[in-house]
Amino acid sequence: MIQRFYSSIEPLIVPNKVLVIYGPRRVGKTTILTSYLEKTTLKYRLDSGENIRVQEILGSGDFERIKDYVSGYDLIAIDEAQQIKNIGQGLKIIVDQIPGIKVIVTGSSSFDLANQIGEPLTGRKITITIYPFAQIDLCKDFNEYDLKRRLNEFLIYGSYPDVFLADSKEKKQIVLNEIVDSYLLKDVLALDKIKKSKTLVDLVKLLALQVGNEVSLTELGTQLNTNVRTIEKYIDVLEKGFIIVSLGSLKRNMRNEIRGKKKYYFYDNGIRNAILSQFGDLDTRNDIGALWENFMVIERLKKRSYGNIFANAYFWRTYDQKEIDLIEEKDGVFNAYEFKWGGNSSRPNIFLKNYPGSFFKVVNRENYWDFLVE
Repeated sequence: MIQRFYSSIEPLIVPNKVLVIYGPRRVGKTTILTSYLEKTTLKYRLDSGENIRVQEILGSGDFERIKDYVSGYDLIAIDEAQQIKNIGQGLKIIVDQIPGIKVIVTGSSSFDLANQIGEPLTGRKITITIYPFAQIDLCKDFNEYDLKRRLNEFLIYGSYPDVFLADSKEKKQIVLNEIVDSYLLKDVLALDKIKKSKTLVDLVKLLALQVGNEVSLTELGTQLNTNVRTIEKYIDVLEKGFIIVSLGSLKRNMRNEIRGKKKYYFYDNGIRNAILSQFGDLDTRNDIGALWENFMVIERLKKRSYGNIFANAYFWRTYDQKEIDLIEEKDGVFNAYEFKWGGNSSRPNIFLKNYPGSFFKVVNRENYWDFLVE
């Protein structure tokens, strides 16, 4: 079994607080949970949020029913908790009424679960997010040389656990297509009771074609023959469903800096390529720059998340086309990174002049390891 960054969640399990484990389906949330339960000496109850009986009890708000459900256990674990209506109130009753109780819940939809538990569990929860395998996950089982040899594979097929472990290109494609069909077309459509499934799927394809580019919601609406409000709603659902993540523009000091624009990246290169049915080798593709940028932005996001690196992330561009792919702002300092599959880029002197004290680095195939792992 591949060791994960959160291979042990025990330090995060605190009496009378809820450990919330977010992340897409099929990234290993349940594996992390069951691995912990197999080793614990605590008396626990494990249930699924898809169980109708559990939904009725924990969604009831009935103190006595919920206390009876918990009685005699040291730990309550609920997988896919977003399926339970009013789960936040039910969890609040548990942690407030049962002294010393420990609770773990997982959720593949931050849309449903975060909305339900946000206010009821204020000050009563610890939250982590699990992603497809990160380079900092895999370096526990593979060395730098091994992982660099598989770089092309990560750019084309991504790093979902089942995909990474599949032993042929054909099997990787089958797994990816199954994830897209079962998750994107079912779970995400159900998040906000979306009825125009074709519009959503077409939107995802357009976003996949524009990775690394600023996106105009007005243009997307025109292409899809729908209004901007609908586009905004669908993009919001895609973000909360762990399909895409947005990066906003930095505007502070310069009059001609672009403001109010966003770029969208996919949480996994393999999902992006499966949506477009593009699994060709890198030397046959014209989108290698987009694949490299998507991979770098997401792997860096994983590193910030797992490493508790608290930094704001942006891209930067001016109206005269000067740009930087990723800027991290931490403690008032700007670290700027340009992602180049091959070679270097010119030094952004105008940015460095207007943001004194900033750091700039070109990240390419030769030096990316330190950026993502060390």
